[in-house]
Amino acid sequence: MMKTQKLFFEKKKTIVIHEERLGSPGPGQVLVEAKYSAISTGSEMVLFRGDFPEGMTTDMSLNSLAGVMKYPLSYGYALVGKVIEIGKNTDPEWLDKSVFLFHPHQSYIVVPQTELFLIPPDLNEKNALFLPNMETAIGCVMDAAPLLGENVVIFGQGVVGLLTTSVLAKYPLNRLVAVDPLEKRRITAKNIGANAVFDPGDKNFFDEIHDMFRSKTHLTDQQSGPDLIFEMSGNPEVLNTAISIAGYHSRIIVGSWYGTKTAHLNLGDRFHRNRLRIISSQVSTIQPDLRGRWNKERRMELVWSWLKQVTPSRLITHYIPFSEAQSAYALLDEQPEQALQVVLTYEGRT
Repeated sequence: MMKTQKLFFEKKKTIVIHEERLGSPGPGQVLVEAKYSAISTGSEMVLFRGDFPEGMTTDMSLNSLAGVMKYPLSYGYALVGKVIEIGKNTDPEWLDKSVFLFHPHQSYIVVPQTELFLIPPDLNEKNALFLPNMETAIGCVMDAAPLLGENVVIFGQGVVGLLTTSVLAKYPLNRLVAVDPLEKRRITAKNIGANAVFDPGDKNFFDEIHDMFRSKTHLTDQQSGPDLIFEMSGNPEVLNTAISIAGYHSRIIVGSWYGTKTAHLNLGDRFHRNRLRIISSQVSTIQPDLRGRWNKERRMELVWSWLKQVTPSRLITHYIPFSEAQSAYALLDEQPEQALQVVLTYEGRT
């Protein structure tokens, strides 16, 4: 019987790697050797910082994450590896294949073959690590339903925000604007297709963004503003900023998960008179209006194609050995300006 190393969020800001026994794959199962796993700067950092509502169910759509949120917790959902052994009644074609798994950080994994995603041969494994984030970005865009010629603002240029920017850069919009307090992220957003970038901490931020979207037609200053806003920063206070700049009947798509963080929202004059809409977007499901034509499989096909177009591995800033995972989370927590996508490596891979 072999052993595996498995990452746990042991308590607030504490990562522990436990060694566990691992049996051989049974009928319909495979043994996967991990190569890389990506740390989510959204949900995983909420867990690391202890900002999650204890007892809340995890993602019940994924078998590997079924359960409730409480310490100690094994979590993560972006792992790439190689199938090194198969059980009985498993298609032998899977042996030696590079695969993606929605699975917590772990060195060796025994899973049903049905939970594997075969990485296309023309896609680099490191790009495949971004499959969950790209699915989230595409889900947000589908929920938003951008229109020809719209003005769009995206708050938050972490990985999901940048992928959303990269997708929307292909749309025939009038203007695509990215907002983030970190200079490195603003530069990246501009490089992947944003027409303009702003620092929300700049003293002239509100004046400049209002001037950018001031209507040259019949709309009043109260009605003028972006048609569509994405809140991807992970900071619920940013919703007030989105409300303050939104145009008449604008949509505000919330792609962030805030955990236990709350905000006092200003739902007064601008929100009320402008008939603003705040829409939650969540990747586990597909919005009801689309379910007749779209299912998870169809959306995943779209995700793979966008990974090939965007090549998001360029967003990886750090490779850190799995055994040093504590330092990886500390880096993201304490020096977010230094890191964008952090990847854990197994067996010395880079």
